[in-house]
Amino acid sequence: MTSLFAVIGHDNPGADSIRTEHLQAHLAHIGTHIDQLALAGPMNDAQGKVCGSLLVVKAMDAAEARRFIEQDPYFAAGVWARIEVLAFRAVAGDWVGGATWARKPEG
Repeated sequence: MTSLFAVIGHDNPGADSIRTEHLQAHLAHIGTHIDQLALAGPMNDAQGKVCGSLLVVKAMDAAEARRFIEQDPYFAAGVWARIEVLAFRAVAGDWVGGATWARKPEG
């Protein structure tokens, strides 16, 4: 069964130029594997500077989610100083239609 995993890539100091250099390859990778993603995008610090990436990956397990991120051109180029892979459950918010625990069973 496919599960969701929050994959957080924390940028290396000075990764801006590496991000720029590998952006098109990264976007091509994301586009090719878009069906494996619930969402993805850059994270910004308090000053608005990109400081990392957040991807919610659909995978069988954490090892598969890690393999996915390790195939990203940003990983190979050294954009991220460290990667966190955490199991994730979407249980509330607009994207899941409100609060999942408040839904009435059909039937």
